[in-house]
Amino acid sequence: MALPLDLEEIQGTVLRNRPMPYFGAYLLFRIDDADAARRGIARLLPHVTSARNWDAPAEQSWINIVLTAEGLRRIGVPPEVVDGFPLPFVQGMAARRVFLGDVGDSDPSNWDWPHGGNGFHLGLFLMAQNEDARDAKLAIGHEAMRGLPGLRLLAHLNVGIPPTMREHFGYVDGLSRPFIEGEGGEPLPGQDVTKAGEFVLGYENELGHIATGPGPEIFWKNGTFISIRKIRQNVGAFRRFLRDSADTPDGQELVAAKMMGRWRSGCPLALSPDHDDPGIVADPLRRNDFRYREEDPDGRKTPVGSHIRRINPRDALDGTISDARTHRLLRRGSAYGPLLPEGLYEEDGEDRGIVLALINADPARQFEFVQSQWINDGDFVGEGSRTDPIVGRRDLADDYAYPARPVRRRFKGLPDFTVVRGGEHVFLPSLSSLRWLTELSGGIAATPRLVGT
Repeated sequence: MALPLDLEEIQGTVLRNRPMPYFGAYLLFRIDDADAARRGIARLLPHVTSARNWDAPAEQSWINIVLTAEGLRRIGVPPEVVDGFPLPFVQGMAARRVFLGDVGDSDPSNWDWPHGGNGFHLGLFLMAQNEDARDAKLAIGHEAMRGLPGLRLLAHLNVGIPPTMREHFGYVDGLSRPFIEGEGGEPLPGQDVTKAGEFVLGYENELGHIATGPGPEIFWKNGTFISIRKIRQNVGAFRRFLRDSADTPDGQELVAAKMMGRWRSGCPLALSPDHDDPGIVADPLRRNDFRYREEDPDGRKTPVGSHIRRINPRDALDGTISDARTHRLLRRGSAYGPLLPEGLYEEDGEDRGIVLALINADPARQFEFVQSQWINDGDFVGEGSRTDPIVGRRDLADDYAYPARPVRRRFKGLPDFTVVRGGEHVFLPSLSSLRWLTELSGGIAATPRLVGT
């Protein structure tokens, strides 16, 4: 029998859906004094939201705390304990750039966000149901760090999901996620039930093992990792591609749907392959209730190389050597920057895109596998070197194809619709772990390792 999840201990962003729409912010700090960091965390602890009160938090706003590997070292966690965590977390995302496909314009030398190798050590993630509540929570975060010169704010980025529910390419976001065993309630039709140890340390995972960490249990239990990606979206290039790929607005929408696997309303091609049907999206009992293996093995409805079929193959890989259940991610996407006005096909100089927060208990087996093998390689679905048509790298292949009548459609010379502008693996401790961190002694403040730049 599965262990019940300790909702009082798990930071809220892991298990609960965010309000839609919502307003949020990322605050990233550098630690130059361990005592200052511990005092800052102690001040923030009363405001950290657990999974227990995530649905009805005080002030209708949320705050969560994360640390990089270097941040844990600097706050006083013994280096040998930190080094016992998964290698991607210990090394930092910038150091993994070649394996992840962060090359060319996406190379960490071009990133505008700090990471663990060049100064980012502690982060605050805030979100609220309106701008006033977000700003009130921001004031709490800034007040907690006031008078602590050993903590320096490096970056502040406002994010969120607008009332349209759509990200910059025009797709409705946040429609699908796995159901975590022990979270409470019942799964919706089509929602996979996933072992809690895939997302939270201290519980059984899909391999039949208890997901654990190094050092004392209070440090790692009920914690998890978040793989963060700041991705700039080239909206003008995306619009030009659609305009040049079809003669009619309906034809352009079909191309956009075939690339994503859903119509831009969020309606899945699996349930409505020939036309958009927003009514399906409005029904939570229908919008994710589909499979691929029996209903669409060749991708005639949902192309096998489309974005949603790559990042979540569902049952399409059953019977193969790749078990999709061991590579699941909890995805939290947040848009940043102003919308490109309708009708424009060139960028206007504004920075816009999405910040992905990908929750996983094993960054190597989950995030890194999906990024390197499913997004940036097509072998697992017989697509050779073809990459994800929306977010894949283009230096290995720049074409995309899908079944159509009377002949298969193929596009050559896909531009880079996205470019990585920041990334890091961070640890999201439990509430008891945060208290434990505030009681540590020692800590280091060495010159950060300039990895990946």
